Amino acid sequence: MFKKIEEIFSIAELRKRILWTLFFLFVYRVGAHVPTPGIDGEALSQFFAQQSGNLLGFFDMFTGGALSKLTVFGLGVMPYISASIIIELMSVAVPHLAELKKRGQEGRDKITRYTRYGTVLISMIQGLGIAIGLEGMMSPTGSPIVMYPGFGFRLLTALTLTTGTVFLMWLGEKITEKGLGNGMSVLIFAGIIAGFPSAVSRSATLLQSGELQLIVLLIVLALIFVVTAAIVFMETSQRRIPIQYVRKGGGGSSAATTSYLPLRLNPAGVIPIIFAMSILAFPSTLATFSQNPVVQKISLYFSPSHVFYYVITVAMIVFFTYFYTSIIFNPNDIADNINKSGGVIPGKRPGAETSGFIDYTLSRLTFVGAIYLGAVAVLPQLIIQGFNVPFYFGGTSVLIVVGVGMDVISKIEASLVTNNYDGFLKKGRIKARGEM
Repeated sequence: MFKKIEEIFSIAELRKRILWTLFFLFVYRVGAHVPTPGIDGEALSQFFAQQSGNLLGFFDMFTGGALSKLTVFGLGVMPYISASIIIELMSVAVPHLAELKKRGQEGRDKITRYTRYGTVLISMIQGLGIAIGLEGMMSPTGSPIVMYPGFGFRLLTALTLTTGTVFLMWLGEKITEKGLGNGMSVLIFAGIIAGFPSAVSRSATLLQSGELQLIVLLIVLALIFVVTAAIVFMETSQRRIPIQYVRKGGGGSSAATTSYLPLRLNPAGVIPIIFAMSILAFPSTLATFSQNPVVQKISLYFSPSHVFYYVITVAMIVFFTYFYTSIIFNPNDIADNINKSGGVIPGKRPGAETSGFIDYTLSRLTFVGAIYLGAVAVLPQLIIQGFNVPFYFGGTSVLIVVGVGMDVISKIEASLVTNNYDGFLKKGRIKARGEM
């Protein structure tokens, strides 16, 4: 292992990318401890301690605890992800956005600009909503969370949280440009990992006090191992559709080559879970900020303690898996591209038959992927609640950690292969006669 690490850091470009990534993550974690002005931090922590079992605790996990402390990074990158998903969905209904997606780099730059504007708008709305909600809240001991309520506090909080999200958006883009992996995913990964030491410490304390039994802890660890293994298997599984190309050579001869169209078993990734959770969080969040009896009763059905929550969660994940897959994969476009490049799927005619075969294959893969995502999002949480374990464990967090980890590792391995290949060419290059 140490030899592999030494090999990684011996490559200048790869070493630079790793150091840039670590530096950006250090800045992110420092900002996650800078508090928003006008908040009683201790009272807010006591309030969030009561919310650890609901969806506010779920989103606090993605920010690495920044939401429960309401730091400048309290909203995390979730507004950016929400804006990205909304823009992606709107591209189906809005012809202008659909046209931009076909214009190459110029169109992508404009879509990125619209996504940034949407991020600012969503952050301002969420920041203002959080500020208004916090003004009427008290800690369990009766202490007010907001020390100086009013319009000034609302405006300052909204601007602070929006600025923090915009900075994280810039930080994520810099990680993508200079570091390793997708920047936004790496930031979410870091937020989840940041809560790991405190979870271990809390588990050890509960184990010593007798609140957590050793056998239950061992079962939870075994469950984490099984879920992780299942996620790795599913995320690396794919259906490879063979494609034959006929290349013409000299003298009228031709040679057939075979390539493959890889279709992932889970083509939508973790996006359906995040989008479903974003919608499901609304009733729970509204109930937290409102004492209206009707709102409280409705939110009960959308809390993890009610069976309806799990049914609607799975249903929404399945829906968004199919919906998002239909957006990012167009069988007609894929069939046209295969035909234009001179390829053909064995046994399928170019055009409608090829498109229908790809659509049929993709639909079956999407069904398996949707059931897999629903199980990952729901089953671990159901089992943990069955054992009455006093801390959160969800398959969604494991899915993100494993997915981002695999992506970073694949990029490191690609850099190693490229460097070794270049080194082989440099060392093994045959010298010209003039160089002898």
